[in-house]
Amino acid sequence: MGNEMTITYYWTRIIKKFQGAAIKNSAIHLTAKVEAGSMFVNSSMNKHSFCGYNCKIINCDIGSFTSIADDVVMGVGHHSLEWVAMSPVFYAGRDSVKAKFSTHEWEPVKRITIGHDVWIGEKVLIKQGLTIGTGSVIGMGSIVTKNVGPYSIVAGNPARLIRAGFDAKIAKRLVKSNWWDLSDKKLLDAAKYIKNPEQFLEVISK
Repeated sequence: MGNEMTITYYWTRIIKKFQGAAIKNSAIHLTAKVEAGSMFVNSSMNKHSFCGYNCKIINCDIGSFTSIADDVVMGVGHHSLEWVAMSPVFYAGRDSVKAKFSTHEWEPVKRITIGHDVWIGEKVLIKQGLTIGTGSVIGMGSIVTKNVGPYSIVAGNPARLIRAGFDAKIAKRLVKSNWWDLSDKKLLDAAKYIKNPEQFLEVISK
C-alpha cells in the first residue's frame, strides 16, 4: 500500500509538471520559478521568488524571496459597477459570449506591487491595484481588498490584520536593511543567523 501511494504521488507530480506554465510579456529572474499550470502575464518576478501550481498572476510586480502558494489569483480585471450593465456584450474585445451590442473600452487594469520576502498562502485572491508590503504574510483563502503594510500578518474575507510580524523597531530596521539586495555570498554568510533578527541585522551591517 505504501509503495503504491508513493508511485501514485510521483506520477501525479510528473503529470502536473507536464502542463507547463503560460508566461507572456513578463520578466522572471533566472533564480525565480513559475510552476506548471500557472498563468503569468504582464508581470515581473525578482530573484529567489516563486509561485506555485495553478496560479493566475496578471499585471503584478513581485519582489525578491517572495513565496506564493498554489491556486493564488492576483490582478484580474473587473466589471464597472457604475455602468447600466456589467455584461461583456457591452465591452470591446473577444469574450466568452459572441454577441456585441457596443464596444466600450475596459477600464485600465491597475498593477499590483508585491514586496520582498512576502508569504502568500494557498487560494488567496488579491484585488488589482494593491500594494502588499515587504515581509507580510497573507493567510490561506484570504481575499485581499486593501493595501497590506510591511511585516503584517493578515487573513480572512476580507483580509484583516491579525498581528504584526515583528515589533515596530525590528520591522523598521529590516525594511531599512534591504537585505534582499545583498549578494548571494553575503547572504550565505549571514544565513546561520536567519532565526535571530537582531543577530542577522548586526551581521549584515558589518
